[in-house]
Amino acid sequence: MTDTRQRLLEATAETLRKDGIAGVSARAVAARAGCNQALVFYHFGTMPELIQAATRAAVDENVDFYRDQFARIGSLAELLEAGRALHDRERETGNIAVMAQLMAGAQQDLLLAEAARYAMARWCEQIEAVVRRLMADNPLADVVDAAGLAQMISAVFIGLELYDGVDPVGSRAALDAVERLVVLVDVVDDLGPVAGRALKSRLRKASTAR
Repeated sequence: MTDTRQRLLEATAETLRKDGIAGVSARAVAARAGCNQALVFYHFGTMPELIQAATRAAVDENVDFYRDQFARIGSLAELLEAGRALHDRERETGNIAVMAQLMAGAQQDLLLAEAARYAMARWCEQIEAVVRRLMADNPLADVVDAAGLAQMISAVFIGLELYDGVDPVGSRAALDAVERLVVLVDVVDDLGPVAGRALKSRLRKASTAR
């Protein structure tokens, strides 16, 4: 990747953080990157393509940053704690603001919608791997769809990130409620073999009856 292209990607992400998607223009990005604005179109074609590339690069960097931490998670409670830490870091770095802007722009632009889906897919991939590993021996494993649960967790955290900017107290209360659900899953995981088999049987019957 050329130095100019990298500077444009970083400048675009920074402009999203500071000025919002309405403030992202070829002139603004080029000025922040310290280059001629014609280079924006030379390297990326259009502004939506540049924004898409910049947000993809940011997501890839963040996923790589957390990869080892996800691999060390040993319980759903630890996954939630990692989520809290991720939430705090992303808010401090301004990445929550970028995601909020991306989600807003996605309503009107197909390329931005694609970038938002890419971001969700990258995070879901990491979370699903953790969920599958942690739920392998849990009595709920037979009735819980790991992929669906990973998508739900990702959606919850993105929703909380956006909610946090409007109502921080409500956001923390919602996260506390998620934590209580995680405690319930851990309690189920601690059931003895007899109770565990009984619960599995009951859950299978309930699932079949739907």
